[in-house]
Amino acid sequence: MADLNPVAKRIHNVAPKPVRLTLDGGESAVYRMHSTQFFQREFQAEGERLDEAGVEYRLVSSEDAASVLLGRKGPDDDGWTMVGEVVEAARAAE
Repeated sequence: MADLNPVAKRIHNVAPKPVRLTLDGGESAVYRMHSTQFFQREFQAEGERLDEAGVEYRLVSSEDAASVLLGRKGPDDDGWTMVGEVVEAARAAE
């Protein structure tokens, strides 16, 4: 598992407990992942942001698995919107 993305590994290891994700733009928030999984090197997770009800979040690895991308879909959205790249993941206080 040495070639897995370290941010994805951290999210996977913390889930389903709350995890604080920091994006490349500096924004930080706490999420709870309902599912996380690896398909070889590719990562995928689904969850929610704890301070935002009714909005779905999805994490996926980039095409080269070098980064983890965060997408958002609200109740009135037709599709997913890219939020940013996750640059840090840390266990959050419950």
